[in-house]
Amino acid sequence: MAHLLHLDSSIAGDNSVSRAVAREYVASWQEKHPAGVVTHRDLAAAPPAHLDWTAVSAGMTPEDQRTPEQAEAVKARESYLAEVAAADEVVITAPMYNWSLPTPLKAWIDQLVVPGRTIADPDNPGLLHGKKVTVVTTQGGSYAAGAPKEGWDHVSPYLAHVLEALGADNLEFVNVEMTLSVVNPALAAFTDVFHTSRAAATDRVKARVHV
Repeated sequence: MAHLLHLDSSIAGDNSVSRAVAREYVASWQEKHPAGVVTHRDLAAAPPAHLDWTAVSAGMTPEDQRTPEQAEAVKARESYLAEVAAADEVVITAPMYNWSLPTPLKAWIDQLVVPGRTIADPDNPGLLHGKKVTVVTTQGGSYAAGAPKEGWDHVSPYLAHVLEALGADNLEFVNVEMTLSVVNPALAAFTDVFHTSRAAATDRVKARVHV
């Protein structure tokens, strides 16, 4: 049975463009897989714990010697890993906040990175190997080639690096830019860029489902 893991990280709720695009992906996926299973985790509503020494030290401590706090940290990490392992496909929303990714999304990634276990290496294909991974990114402005702030996007390059390090070999990014143009009068001249980008994102996620 096909299984999709759907991860949201936007704090904007129903106003979120990234969530809306991901819902389009999920709807198309369900049309293709009517008997499939969708697991939805809202990282903004229930953020993973940020990486701390309790979690790190737990991985270096024999199970029978762990403190209750270490045992709980391991249990939480294993739940995130199990969700990913069970999925055939993963769709992730990653809006840009202050030129980087949302902190709950970074915390989720930190739960997945386990050297010697989940990272791809010559002896291990990695946690995401063989899974279709789609990342929906959104930007209030534009960071495309030639834009005044070209190079300020620290979301897509980082995610590409870490997801590939986790073994992702079927990875695609779908981006919507100038999302603030419809709410910020100073950016109103760029609303056409947003609407074009938004429509293209719909087309891309629908096509991506059928790749």
